[in-house]
Amino acid sequence: MKRAAFDQKWFPVLLLLPQLSIICLFFYWPAWQALRSSFYLEDPFGFGSTFVGFENYLRLFRSGEYMQTAWFTLVFSLSVTFLSLAIALLLAVKADGVLRGAKTYRTLLMWVYAVAPPVAGFLALILFNQRWGPLTEFFRAFGWDFRIRLDYFDTAFAMIAVSVWKQIPVNFIFFLSGLQSIPKAVREAALIDNRSAVSRFWTVTFPLLAPTGFFLLIINITYSLFDTFGTIDTILRNNPGDQPITLTYQVYLDGFRGQDIGGSSAQSVVLMVVVLALTIVQFRMVERRIHYT
Repeated sequence: MKRAAFDQKWFPVLLLLPQLSIICLFFYWPAWQALRSSFYLEDPFGFGSTFVGFENYLRLFRSGEYMQTAWFTLVFSLSVTFLSLAIALLLAVKADGVLRGAKTYRTLLMWVYAVAPPVAGFLALILFNQRWGPLTEFFRAFGWDFRIRLDYFDTAFAMIAVSVWKQIPVNFIFFLSGLQSIPKAVREAALIDNRSAVSRFWTVTFPLLAPTGFFLLIINITYSLFDTFGTIDTILRNNPGDQPITLTYQVYLDGFRGQDIGGSSAQSVVLMVVVLALTIVQFRMVERRIHYT
C-alpha cells in the first residue's frame, strides 16, 4: 500500500493550521481563561482581581444549593439519555419493519430535530400551560394538578419530557441506519435458530447495534448537559427561583447575572472535569465490550 508523502515537511502543518487555530481559539483559550479565573475573586467591572486560591472551589462544595443542582443534573442527564435512547430504539425497530409509508413515518419523526431548543421550551410552556394547556388538561383528568414553574417536580418533568422529545429524532435515524445495515443473511440465520423476536433482538440485533449505541450514548450525555440550555432558559424565563436547574444553567446565572466571575469559572472547570472523566470511563470500560465489524 502506497503511503502519501509531501515534498515539503511543513505543508501538512499548513493544512492543519486553520483547524488547529479554531480549536485553540474556541476551546483551549477559553478553557485556560476559565481555569485562571477560578483562582481569583474578580471585580465584575474589570477594575481588578484578587488571588484567592481554592476558595471558589471550597465555597461551591460547601453550598447546599450547588449540591442540589449537581444532584438534579445527574438525575436529569440520566433520565434524558436513557429515555431518548430507549424510545428512539423502539421506534427504529418498528420503523424497520414498516413496508408501506416508511418514508412518511421517518420524515414526520425527523421534523422534530429541526426545532430549535428555545422553540422546544416555548412549546413546553404552551402544552403545559396552567389554564389551557392540553397536557395540563389531560393530567388534570387523572387528578394531577400540573403547575409548571411553580412546582419543583412538575417543572423537572416538563424539562425532561421536552428534552427527550427534542433528541429522539437524531437517535432514531442513527438506530434505523444501523438496523438497515445488518446483513439480510444474518437476520435469516437468526430467524432459523430462534423463533422468538425478543430473544433474537437481544442476542443478535442489539450486539450488532453496540457501536451505534456507544456513539449515541456519548452524544446524548453531551446533549443533556449542554444543549438543553436553551430549552431550560425558555421554560424558566430567567426566573429560576426554587425551580430545578442544571449545572450549565447555574454557570450562566452566577456568571452573567450574578457577575460572580470567579465562582462561575470554578463551576465551569468542575463541569469540564466531570465531562472529561465520564468520557474516559466510557471509552475505557464501555468500549471494551463493543466489537466493530
